Amino acid sequence: MPKKYLKRILDEELDKYLKMIGAILIIGPKWCGKTTTAEQHAKSVLKLQDKDNYKTNMMWADIEPSRLLKGEKPRLIDEWQVAPVLWDAVRTSVDDAEGYGLYILTGSTVVNEDNITHTGTGRIHRLLMRPMSLYESGESNGQISIIDLFNNPDLYINDCKSDLTIDDLIFAACRGGWPDSLNQPTKEGQLFVAYSYLENICNSDASAVDGVKRDPDRVRLLLRSIARNNSTLAKDQTIISDMKENFMDISRPTYYSYIDALKKLFVLEDNRGWSPNIRSKSAIRSGNKKVFIDPSIAVAALNANPEFMEKNMETFGFIFENLCIRDLSVYTSPYGGKVSYYHDKTDLEIDCVVHLRDGRYALIECKLGSERIEEGAQNLLKINSLIEKNEKMDNPSFLAVLTGGKDAYTRRDGVKVIPIGCLR
Repeated sequence: MPKKYLKRILDEELDKYLKMIGAILIIGPKWCGKTTTAEQHAKSVLKLQDKDNYKTNMMWADIEPSRLLKGEKPRLIDEWQVAPVLWDAVRTSVDDAEGYGLYILTGSTVVNEDNITHTGTGRIHRLLMRPMSLYESGESNGQISIIDLFNNPDLYINDCKSDLTIDDLIFAACRGGWPDSLNQPTKEGQLFVAYSYLENICNSDASAVDGVKRDPDRVRLLLRSIARNNSTLAKDQTIISDMKENFMDISRPTYYSYIDALKKLFVLEDNRGWSPNIRSKSAIRSGNKKVFIDPSIAVAALNANPEFMEKNMETFGFIFENLCIRDLSVYTSPYGGKVSYYHDKTDLEIDCVVHLRDGRYALIECKLGSERIEEGAQNLLKINSLIEKNEKMDNPSFLAVLTGGKDAYTRRDGVKVIPIGCLR
């Protein structure tokens, strides 16, 4: 029986851009569903890593790359980076055809642009695909749209209620947003996908990404150290020292080489600090946080499982924040959404500052339990009061606390309390 396709938020973006530009490149981590989604929009497919045709494909890529582009349009070229010469071939084809929606490219690594002669500006548009959000996997009921909140900050949400229990949420974070995990018949199989993904990264992909041999044990320990400091402002030296304490020496240049490889594989990404022009009494920290593209990678790196998280809810609080960053990034992607954070030296912190392409933004705290909602709301109100005193700065569209609870409501001070299981 064929697997049922679960619609992704990226589908609408693909439809839109195929009418606006000649080619689209979908980038993102392995196993997040790039090829499957691209196939829903393509009329012909070239899979460069197909073992039966690999040698033939590579021969034509070397002799006559344009031959591989022949086929009904849009034509999907899967894992194009296997033959980087195809980038320039696609760009040339787009110029010659002067049409839209000709090609969809997919890639699981960032390619060194020294290998291509043209960046593709104006011809090839990049879209980042992340693992599935809770709404895409069917676990969030989607009663509250974050874009609706941007458009109507007074949106009535008090009748909205999440269907997720805390156990459901823990399992979803540990399993992750990998589409194949949803096809597994057992919970054990669903959890295994993230562990298998981690092993592939450590044992092969971290070296294959740029041809530099990397020790799998070092990759594994590095990811574990970052997972222990997930969604914190831990300095690079802190992570290096943590590795040394675990009998794994690593120099700073080697450390940065490993980090760069993991970013190229879309395993890690930077969550940048937000530095608004407000009269804060304390200096604002603007360093980058390292976060995982999916919370399940952090769970696997810690060699943890749902039972461990149930007994270590403080640790799960950081995993929950990582999950919220993933979902907020997915839900706002069609609107140019970017997620950053705010933190000053008095430890006043906002977990997520969500910016849209048109300049609007929202301040959002991620507080797993109901007992910390008040703390999150007060942080939001403190920052908001500083912003209101600055005549040159626009106010945030709304303030919200994302929780792992059941009920959505608007507080008397205007702060929205939203279960992550209601959001889309």
